Amino acid sequence: MNSAPLRIIATGGTFDKCYAPIDGSLGFAESCLPVLIGESRIQPAPVIEILMLVDSLEMTPAQRRSLVAACQAAPESHLVIIHGTDTLVESAAAIAATGLDKTIVLTGAMVPARFNASDARFNCGFALAAARLLPAGVWVAINGLIQRWDQVRKNREAGAFEPL
Repeated sequence: MNSAPLRIIATGGTFDKCYAPIDGSLGFAESCLPVLIGESRIQPAPVIEILMLVDSLEMTPAQRRSLVAACQAAPESHLVIIHGTDTLVESAAAIAATGLDKTIVLTGAMVPARFNASDARFNCGFALAAARLLPAGVWVAINGLIQRWDQVRKNREAGAFEPL
């Protein structure tokens, strides 16, 4: 059994969005990850690093570089990145380009974690398990699919990730 320490790095994305009842928009308040991880009873609990809360379509090059830097600086060798699905593969490519000898798993959600029928909780647990079991490399684990970052794409029409 691999009980290597885990770190979750949150960048936002749909996973962490919440509904604003005043104007009906989706936006960010605070991350739901501390509550979600607490309820999951994962032992030992992963370190949670809230790096930013942004929609991945609005992630700037500087923010993507800060994500790469956070992966490099993390003392843990097993990381899960919560990311928006629209540019998840672009961030994975940037991380992979560093050649880190770590297991890094990116995941996200199509429906916010705070909503009923969200895939966020499953995807988070799935990614945490994958990070413990996969060899070093950069991976995408979402909706029951695990692929190397360069062997997957988001099919926007289907609203799902698929292998290349």
